[in-house]
Amino acid sequence: MEFRQLQYAIQIAAEKNFSRAAEKLHIAQPSLSQQLSKLEKELGVLLFYRNTNSVELTHAGSLFVEKAQHIIDKIGEIRQEMDDISQLRKGRLIIGSMPITGAHMLPAVLPVFRERYPEIEIVLVEETSAILTQLTAEGRTDLSVLSLPQQEQALEYDVLMEEEIRLAVPPHHPVAQTAAEQGTVDLALFKDEPFIVLKKGQGLRQTAIDFCLDAGFSPRIVFESSNIETVQSLVAAGMGVAFVPSMVERGKWSEHSPAYLSIRSRPTRTIVIARRKGRYVSKAAEAFIATTLELLGQK
Repeated sequence: MEFRQLQYAIQIAAEKNFSRAAEKLHIAQPSLSQQLSKLEKELGVLLFYRNTNSVELTHAGSLFVEKAQHIIDKIGEIRQEMDDISQLRKGRLIIGSMPITGAHMLPAVLPVFRERYPEIEIVLVEETSAILTQLTAEGRTDLSVLSLPQQEQALEYDVLMEEEIRLAVPPHHPVAQTAAEQGTVDLALFKDEPFIVLKKGQGLRQTAIDFCLDAGFSPRIVFESSNIETVQSLVAAGMGVAFVPSMVERGKWSEHSPAYLSIRSRPTRTIVIARRKGRYVSKAAEAFIATTLELLGQK
């Protein structure tokens, strides 16, 4: 049994497709199939059921992939610990982030971190929260900036901050003036309004829907976007209302910016720095967490 065969089996299990797995591994598909067959022959068990368009793990395959991932994690830990012990302070961190959240947070952290630890290479991975959660659980990022709640049991995290989520409405919306006078608004007042939300796979989408359901109505969704900036522009143009984290608000009210209203229940979202549970945390990762908490964490 070879180390690369463990990696091959794990990638096939993740992709459920030989072609995609071979592409990710940068090898030819026939070579990948040959190596898997060789491994199964050596083990005396079938690891995958082969179908026309996909492959599925057998019971033995599930056990094998679980153990193989554990071995690879341990080898990675040994390498990482030896790097730390050597005190060379060199390393490589793969940091995952939701695009808009990262755009507002990382510029405050990365310059300081680079100045303190110039020999540590940072690789940024920007994905939707759903994909990022999966990548983090699989150990394909060292750390990721995510939001709660998290259903993935394979993650552990440090809480970074709580931020208020407000309702963005067109600048001349009739409720805007009332809200400015009273300070907050009742979300139920907007049950008949058109809502603009983020597309599926982004955590704020379900959060927005849940807020409305808690207020006693189901939102009438008229537009979906993958970009919160597009959402805000559509709101400013009078196309509907939307939930917007305070971090990404445009600030000054104008005809090109929505009005931002505080909701009476003061809903928030929790931003965390997540990692795979039980995975060795390198000195570089510890330093990044500490730097981020120092600069952005709420005391």
